[in-house]
Amino acid sequence: MKSREREQVETRPRTSRILIAAGIYNLLWGLFVILRPMDLFRWAGIEPLPNYPELWQCMGMVIGVYGIGYLIAAFDPARHWPIVLVGLLGKVFGPIGFAWNAAGGRLPWSFGAVILTNDLIWWIPFGALLWTAWKHHRKEATCPQSRLANPPGQPSAA
Repeated sequence: MKSREREQVETRPRTSRILIAAGIYNLLWGLFVILRPMDLFRWAGIEPLPNYPELWQCMGMVIGVYGIGYLIAAFDPARHWPIVLVGLLGKVFGPIGFAWNAAGGRLPWSFGAVILTNDLIWWIPFGALLWTAWKHHRKEATCPQSRLANPPGQPSAA
């Protein structure tokens, strides 16, 4: 087996499992936020804000939509790398925004307990997925024959 084929065989199941896990997690977390929008505020011991739970429920919808994107990307992570990039950006900027607001006294630090499971644990796997996709696309760019074997829009042979 060629080294490129071996690399695809070895990395695709692992990267797909990561994206499936992220997709399911986001769908479940989004559903929880939609159905129980004020619970996180109560658990953090702060006044349930905003006064309009529909705003928080909208956030749950966005989280769930990310989950659908991750599940789609799981079918071909190298091809759907932009979904992973957008997810990673959200998982980096979300904690930065939280830290800024907590440091400014607008949110209690306890409200950030979910940052660990919602964001931080995904940094390394998503970064690794993007690195793998970059290497894959770089190889395709330097080896035109591989593009002929897998025309755009066609599933790869692996």
